[in-house]
Amino acid sequence: MIHSAILHQFRREAPATQEHVEAAITLATEQGVPGWEAVGKMLHGWALVAQGHNAQGLAQLQQGLTAMQAIGMEVGRPDGLARLAAAYGMGGQPEAGLQVLAEALATARTTGEGLLEPERYRLRGELVLQQTVPDTHKAETCFQQALTIARHQHAQSLELRAAMSLARLWQQQGKRADAHELLAPVYGWFTEGFDTADLQEAKVLLDLL
Repeated sequence: MIHSAILHQFRREAPATQEHVEAAITLATEQGVPGWEAVGKMLHGWALVAQGHNAQGLAQLQQGLTAMQAIGMEVGRPDGLARLAAAYGMGGQPEAGLQVLAEALATARTTGEGLLEPERYRLRGELVLQQTVPDTHKAETCFQQALTIARHQHAQSLELRAAMSLARLWQQQGKRADAHELLAPVYGWFTEGFDTADLQEAKVLLDLL
């Protein structure tokens, strides 16, 4: 149930994430499995924020992270912190998101967790652009880091996200041809999944470019 919720969360399907994770939390509580209950609370919090319930969702995310820490559960903490950072971004609090994301990156270096590492760097770039005074050079560096790591990991979904973020930035800077040249081959790799939010947004962006 938790992994179903994680899959829906990665696909950015908040209602489905909430449905699966609520069942998971109930079962984990009944069976006395605090680790899964903690992860479930984080996923539930993300789903709430993604549906506009910012305060309630952020509280759930914090509760999940605190519960993980209380039982000494370090594996998965970088991803939990990244979800919290993303939630801050969705709620219009980029500075808080960047602070949490710095902890996520530091924790990942300590634990050696490379899973979703490109997404953490991409998210940092997006949060930098949300600041009152956006640092476009720093954001571009983050997106390039995300692209490099994703390519090294052969993680095409994460490469697509990083390419979209960088292509949008280049589009705003008037570098439309460069943006199209970057994004088109990444999008062209896919042969399925065209109903997902990422591929739909990539198609729209390519058409604009």
